[in-house]
Amino acid sequence: MTLRTILLASAAALTLAMPARAADPDLIVLDWAGWEFDGILTDYVAKHGQNPTYSFFADDDEAFQKASSGFKADLIHPCAASVSRYRDADLVEPWDTSKITEFANIPERMLNSEIFKDDAGVWFIPTDYAYTAIAYNTKEVPEADVATVKVFEDPKYAGRISLPDSTDDVWSLAFLATGVTSWENVTDDQFKAAADWLRAVHPNVRAYWADPAEMAQLMATGEVLVAWSWNDGVAALQQENFPVGFNRSPAEGAATWFCGFVNAKDGPGSEDKAYDFINSLLAPTSAQALLDELGYALANDAAMKTVPEEAQKAAYVDPVSTTLFAQTPVSLEFRTKMIEEFEAIKAGF
Repeated sequence: MTLRTILLASAAALTLAMPARAADPDLIVLDWAGWEFDGILTDYVAKHGQNPTYSFFADDDEAFQKASSGFKADLIHPCAASVSRYRDADLVEPWDTSKITEFANIPERMLNSEIFKDDAGVWFIPTDYAYTAIAYNTKEVPEADVATVKVFEDPKYAGRISLPDSTDDVWSLAFLATGVTSWENVTDDQFKAAADWLRAVHPNVRAYWADPAEMAQLMATGEVLVAWSWNDGVAALQQENFPVGFNRSPAEGAATWFCGFVNAKDGPGSEDKAYDFINSLLAPTSAQALLDELGYALANDAAMKTVPEEAQKAAYVDPVSTTLFAQTPVSLEFRTKMIEEFEAIKAGF
């Protein structure tokens, strides 16, 4: 995906009141901006002759707000930490995994939660994963400076850093920066320390990026030299030959996340086509396409074995030996606490 393409995808996401492109009326997919591309839709289009109808969002909070406000979709693409919200709001129903051809190849580590799988069934089908780490301008920023997440505190980069406008990503960074490597059982003191760190860093922030396109644009223009970033913004910049590095091994660690699909309750379209979509996305042929287009890995271990090791390394999805903060599901109470505190910090309080 070129920088121009990812910027266009972001622009499409801003048109929130209507789908980005109306196509197959029997399947409506509420998805991340930039996810409508041919490589993962090959089997679906071959069978049905057209793409699904998409409506795009920029982050998990926006997607949930849209779904909980009455927008009717058949499939929704949250990341793991947000799945509990859909279940608590009774917006989703279990999947019939016997209809998902590659289900056995989804790694168990991505299903090991009662929020994803319980006696009532499987509620979440993981499809993609990658990392959140330090993106930096290799011409302007010495490698030694990004050896630690303390780079975001460095007065040298005041007004030249960007953090994600994302609850999950910004708090995983804050916890890592303050010595916490999991948000399970976080104490009040640990939460306060992380919040204090975000407040201290806030004056250095040039912008909180809303999507990878914005992050890529901020770096491409030179406004931002260091960002806490997903893989796809880095991939877009590299394809434009921008001098960008991506350090997944700072001293404190990096974050790892995975996303997937929930089956919306009372969806207006075809349930059979929903399964056709999931099977198309999880097909082995999608692995290289997903890596090429977004810089993400497919949540299908067998499929990823077909992707050359050098290609995985180039996209920064090869295994990394560092502390990893896994953005796993959190309680609604704790998520609400993180959201409210982050909004206060951004507002200067």
